[in-house]
This record gives sequence, C-alpha cells and structure tokens, in this order.
Amino acid sequence: MAKTLGKDSTCSIARSLEVLGDAWTLLIVREAMLAGSTRFQEFRDALGIAPNILTKRLGFLVDEGLMERRGYQEPGERARTEYVLTEAGQGLTTVIAALASWGRTHRPHPEGTSPQFALADSGTAARLAFVTADGERVRPEHLTAHRRPDAALDTGTA
Repeated sequence: MAKTLGKDSTCSIARSLEVLGDAWTLLIVREAMLAGSTRFQEFRDALGIAPNILTKRLGFLVDEGLMERRGYQEPGERARTEYVLTEAGQGLTTVIAALASWGRTHRPHPEGTSPQFALADSGTAARLAFVTADGERVRPEHLTAHRRPDAALDTGTA
C-alpha cells in the first residue's frame, strides 16, 4: 500500500483515496457493478482504456482486495481470467451512488445517464440518504461534520 495522502494518515478519506483516487479505478468498479463486466475485453470495450493501463488497474484492484481473479474457459478456447467484485468492492455501491447523485445535480448533461438503484427482490427504487439512529431522514444541508475516532463511530459513542 502506498503512503497515505496528506499529513493525516489516520483520516478515512485519505486512506480511501489511496485506493480510489484514480478515475480509471472507479470507472472499472462502475462497469463491474452496473454492467456486470468481469472480463478484460468487456472493460476495454466499455471504457476505451488502453490495455496496459487496464492491466495495471485490474491488478491493483485485486491487490487491494476490491476484486478477485477467477479462471474461466469457453469451450474450445484457452483458459482466461475474469475479475469479480469482492465484498469490499460491492461495498463501493454507496460511493458510486453518491458520485452519480452529485454528478446529476452539479455536473448535469442534457444526454447524461445515471445508475438507478433498486431492491434486488422487488425492483423498488432506492436512493441514498442520511438517517439518524432512530430512522429520521436528514437533508444534507442540515448536517455538520466532525472528526471522530473510527472506533467511536462503530459503537455510536463520542
């Protein structure tokens, strides 16, 4: 793992950006998540990314635990590798959804597209929201942010 960005190596945002700070990395995750892409050529076709860059980014995603390599073989073809999101990779759904929401609002495009998230079993649309411990929805403009130890956030203390 590379040295953490900035002065504060304990900051969860800086630690996350060490892995996610490259645009290609998030676009590869987006394709895996939204289009179900797992194969090298699928990523190349969807993104128009150079093969050497894609090879490097896929290797990085595997090394960081966001994707795993799995072998597959089509009948009559040589064995190949596919790249599948791990639990950590799937955990980026909220990041992808937040970026999509921000982009729709602050970087609109007349022909733009955005992911639609829905419950897998019913198809009911879902969206991101801040919610208090008792389930009350909070609009972003009513929030403040403060630094807290990660452990205190997990337990709800501090």
